[in-house]
Amino acid sequence: MRPNARRTTLADIAQAAGVSVATVSKVVNGRGDVAPHTRTRVQELLHQHHYLAPVFRHTEAADIPTIEVQFQGGLRSYVAETLEGIIDSAAELGASVVVSKATSAPHWARDLVSAGRRAVIAVTSVYTAAHLNELARSGLPLVVLDPLHLPDSRVHSVGATNFAGGLTATQHLLSLGHRRIAYLGGPAMAVCNQARMHGYRAAMEAEGAKVPDVYIRPGEFTYATGLNGAAALLDLPEPPTAIFAGNDDIAVGAIEAARVRGMRVPEDVSVVGFDDTSLARMASPPLTTVRQPLREMGGAALRTALRLANGDTIESHHIELATALVVRASTAPPRTDPSA
Repeated sequence: MRPNARRTTLADIAQAAGVSVATVSKVVNGRGDVAPHTRTRVQELLHQHHYLAPVFRHTEAADIPTIEVQFQGGLRSYVAETLEGIIDSAAELGASVVVSKATSAPHWARDLVSAGRRAVIAVTSVYTAAHLNELARSGLPLVVLDPLHLPDSRVHSVGATNFAGGLTATQHLLSLGHRRIAYLGGPAMAVCNQARMHGYRAAMEAEGAKVPDVYIRPGEFTYATGLNGAAALLDLPEPPTAIFAGNDDIAVGAIEAARVRGMRVPEDVSVVGFDDTSLARMASPPLTTVRQPLREMGGAALRTALRLANGDTIESHHIELATALVVRASTAPPRTDPSA
């Protein structure tokens, strides 16, 4: 059938055969009270028009696994790019994807099962014990992409090498000569944020660089955190010469905080982000950042969800994909003696 072509109906077949719709329905449903020559004529027309009975259409659709993808908050660049990876992989593997906002409505998991969902992928969503119990009762497997909290043993997850990314980002700034480096991160208890911060601390300690308490500021993974947090850092009596931001949104906010103070990036302060979303490439200046393979992470989550839906045994509850530093124009050596 051509795209957007009108679906052939029982009425179309009945009109072409010169019989009633009820007669055509009897043939479609295998009823015996139809004359042989009429049955043959109707069957020929059904074949010519490529008619597919609703019951067969339903069975065929049921063979296509449908995965529910849930996220919280706004559709940020990070979420959009991971969704692209999920959707692309679903298309390759013959699966369907339904995207929705995470909910705590009663019996929400049971409703997903009734709607034909085979598994759930949560993108950075916070799932409570109540959520997990609801999923367990419904029999729906869950895959969490870039979990904010340590996953329950019942949960499979996909993430990136956040510690290594934080280490690499900070080593890059140290190699440029920076020693006054601040970390402006996301939620303090978020697993990914902690790993990035610990990578930052490890690099600073290995170099013997001091980390004043005021140089570590948690927040949210938002532009506002970057704008307000960087403002506080840059107004310190001894401000940092470089800021490692927990994601690209925070980093772009930090760049704006510097701009409104008449400071230039990277001449007056260097900024490094994390994720390498499209925002990093569109920033002014283009952002040095740690690349998370977001599309690949989405694809891995989709493949894991399909395997769980098929009842396969997954060897590891957590998959980590490698990060890599992408150097652009937002970092440079400090203008003054970094030890001053």
